[in-house]
Amino acid sequence: MTATLELELTTPVNLRDLGGTPIAGGTLRDGLAIRTDDLATVTPEFAAKLVADGLTAIIDLRSPHEVQVTGRGPLADYPVAYHHLPFMGSIEAPSGDAPELTHELMGEMYVGMIDRAAPLIVTALDIIANTPGATAFHCAAGRDRTGVLAASLLLVLGADDDAIVADYAKTGPNMPAIMARTKTAMSAVFAKLGLDPEVFDGKALTDDGMDVSMRILLASLRDTHGDALAPLRAAGLSDDTVAKLRARALRA
Repeated sequence: MTATLELELTTPVNLRDLGGTPIAGGTLRDGLAIRTDDLATVTPEFAAKLVADGLTAIIDLRSPHEVQVTGRGPLADYPVAYHHLPFMGSIEAPSGDAPELTHELMGEMYVGMIDRAAPLIVTALDIIANTPGATAFHCAAGRDRTGVLAASLLLVLGADDDAIVADYAKTGPNMPAIMARTKTAMSAVFAKLGLDPEVFDGKALTDDGMDVSMRILLASLRDTHGDALAPLRAAGLSDDTVAKLRARALRA
């Protein structure tokens, strides 16, 4: 059951359509895939605008604990398909002293996320390939879990590393606003789990250079597997899904 929590409903501060990204054969069109920070706390007016603009599906990458605290928000009132694919089963405090959150550490975390969540990433790609209209995917900040899914989609569409990193790095300037917007909800999640919110202080991630994280992920995929899509293919990514995504992405 969703906990009672006084949340200020706001518009996302890290939302962007992936349209315009260079991909194999051309440029990704608008209206296929939208990446964003938390959609559970949007205003009713913003929810209505998203639907009016063509949103037909949501992929929620948050953990079950996050969903329990904030629910689905105003978008639950619309006939929009909802898919909960938690890339992390829970938020857990690290054992011993908390490691300093650095861009390098986040890159290593993304590598582990690909390994653990590959079947869910494949499911998300299948949803995007087969959903009419636009699919929006989000976690809390729209940075890490969302960034891994965005990178996976762009890899499937044949984007090069520079294009993938450029999209990921657009989140950097938004980090102060993201932290302010998600503070109440995330503090409630930590409290529910008996964790100290200060353990997860992300202020070190607001400095320049976050492109390092994504480059670590992309380099690791190629160094380990040769083909960056190999872990997803092993988890069930089919040639049919790849073909559908590429056809939809380039459709005029």
